[in-house]
Amino acid sequence: MSDESKLIESALRGETEAFGELVRRYQDRLYSAVVHILGNRSEAEDVVQDAFIQAYVKLDTFKQNSRFYTWLYRIAFNVSISRRRRRRVEMSVDEGREATGVEPVDGGASPSAPLEEAERREQLHEAMLHLTDEHRAIIVLRHMEDFSYEEIAEVLEISVGTVRSRLHRARASLLEHLREVMPDEPDW
Repeated sequence: MSDESKLIESALRGETEAFGELVRRYQDRLYSAVVHILGNRSEAEDVVQDAFIQAYVKLDTFKQNSRFYTWLYRIAFNVSISRRRRRRVEMSVDEGREATGVEPVDGGASPSAPLEEAERREQLHEAMLHLTDEHRAIIVLRHMEDFSYEEIAEVLEISVGTVRSRLHRARASLLEHLREVMPDEPDW
């Protein structure tokens, strides 16, 4: 029995500290993923909190035939999508930058490199906001969370073949949006 399984079993017996340990293990990773889905740090905090509450309440339904994080991510993803459907307000690039806190990172290359990197991140963020929820989720799972195709299929409750085709379409759509926001980029 894995350490994670022991924590789950303890939490099911009512040991709140065991569930608290699961929260500590996964809260930062889950928060990061949800920020990418929603594009808003404050809303991501609420979603993560709601996801952990739902996970605690529904812990007895977790079958343990997958990783706990995969199951938890699915809950957070569903909460995120529900919130996005309710809000459906598009953010400007400036609002998105303020909400996500994306700042220039010093790469140590040239004086303009951090500004160029920040601009690329901002343009990527803008392009991500134009993707459908379905496409944004699959990009986040594969490229930001590094989930395998099988794990993505489990989280999204679709077949591996569907994961492959959606990921292909999501990448193509992202590339199309990147070309719109970065027409002078030679790599496209």
